[in-house]
Amino acid sequence: MGSETEYGIHAPTAPYSNATMMSARVVQAYAKISREHASSRAAQRAGTAWDYADESPLHDARGYTMAREDADPSQLTDQPPVLDATAVAMAHGRPGLEQDGSDPQGELLMNMVLANGARLYVDHAHPEYSSPEVTNPLDAVRWDAAGDLVALAAVRSLAADPELPAINLYKNNTDNKAVSYGSHENYLMPRSVPFSKIVEGLTPFFVTRQVMCGAGRVGVGLEPVESGFQLSQRADFFEAEVGLETTIRRPIINTRDEPHATAEKYRRLHVIIGDANLSQVANYLKFGTTAMVLSLIEADRAPKIQVYEPVQELQEVSHNTSLTHAVRLIDGRRLTGIEIQRIYLEAAQKLANDTGVGAVQGGDGHTHRVLQLWESTLDLLETDAQAAAGRVEWLAKLQILEGYRERDGLGWDDPRIALIDLQWSDIRPERGLYHRLAQRGRMEKLVDAAAIAVAVTEPPGDTRAFFRGKCVSQFAESVVGASWDSVIFDVNGRLRLQRIPILEPLRGTEALTGQLFRDHQDPENFLSALLGSR
Repeated sequence: MGSETEYGIHAPTAPYSNATMMSARVVQAYAKISREHASSRAAQRAGTAWDYADESPLHDARGYTMAREDADPSQLTDQPPVLDATAVAMAHGRPGLEQDGSDPQGELLMNMVLANGARLYVDHAHPEYSSPEVTNPLDAVRWDAAGDLVALAAVRSLAADPELPAINLYKNNTDNKAVSYGSHENYLMPRSVPFSKIVEGLTPFFVTRQVMCGAGRVGVGLEPVESGFQLSQRADFFEAEVGLETTIRRPIINTRDEPHATAEKYRRLHVIIGDANLSQVANYLKFGTTAMVLSLIEADRAPKIQVYEPVQELQEVSHNTSLTHAVRLIDGRRLTGIEIQRIYLEAAQKLANDTGVGAVQGGDGHTHRVLQLWESTLDLLETDAQAAAGRVEWLAKLQILEGYRERDGLGWDDPRIALIDLQWSDIRPERGLYHRLAQRGRMEKLVDAAAIAVAVTEPPGDTRAFFRGKCVSQFAESVVGASWDSVIFDVNGRLRLQRIPILEPLRGTEALTGQLFRDHQDPENFLSALLGSR
């Protein structure tokens, strides 16, 4: 599993700056930091470029490929982003800035692979951090939070340059001007599972998951059109039940069939419906419970629930902070979001008990904790919702906002309330309201700061991300490209580029390749040993 976070971006002193240019500067700033902290040999390169060769964003899990001429430009993620002359000319700052932090050829750097196996790049008008692949929800939280530190380091670097306008980044999902940007999740699944089963099993779960995992938002509607507060940052921006798009006609279940792995064996489920969470527990539940529901689907044991109008109910659940809205099902029943979540919880508990993965002793080490937090969080939401604010992000935000409203007599439509909502998601610890609550011990933590700091530069050891990250950090001068499923070397003495495929996500681990990296500091010797051992 893994995450993708598009950060909201704003330059307060230069409000008309080109957003793509600002995002590129974020990537450049972090590339500069990476160079300064790398060895002298690795410092020859600003950052490993992204290899687009295996990207296939228009393949649909329903069995066809969308024509490029029919696709929205935002869907064409298989080609590098380009800044035209107008965008560069509109950039604020000193002459020649466009090349600061770029690669040795002077091209604007908009894409890089990090030493921790992640990807940092410009996704249209936003800087995006895509975490390395991990095998469990706790690591998903850890390496997602590492992305916030990567973004923070870039912001700090830009702020230290007096000739540049300061850039602020926000871990949220909307500018409240009818624009939404994503916080996506990815899960590896067997291709043998029929996609129709995925849709059936996940839709009711996704409609109601927000009661635990929503990040909260001021306003109702796209712009918004009504004052108030709701559970989810994203719910109002969804228009379809199933579909390929991610920025228009957003579907609850996304059908992009781009496995980044052995296609015959795997599919990558691309989840676009989640909120960007700062709360560690909310993020943990988001990954952990979804992984369990996928296990239910794979075992053909998902609850048989069908929501009558999923898109409408998704939004109705989000708009109801009392959690009393009853979702209409096709069989005529009406169940609250908490009740639907309990049905999934009970099915997951039974599967875990039957298979033994949820045992405290002898289990997989993760299922028991997820089930425990899932159940206790639903209990709190049902009996004492305010007590759940330390883990449920929308509740924590709502408590802060209600405090300001009561103190200053503010309505939900007061601009100051919207600014407080924005300040919640500011990634700077001294500015972000979430971070200030966390510093006071009011938000539950699952991963300590030291572990997150290590994850900024170190990849997880139990997936192919270890191989990718170590290649980038140890052989930076020789690695000319990388992607989720390959690393490309350009080594002196070889007549052609050497592409190393890493199509199996559980290969390339520390256990399998760590000794090779320790034994061979020279890239030529490393490749010879690696290829000779295959």
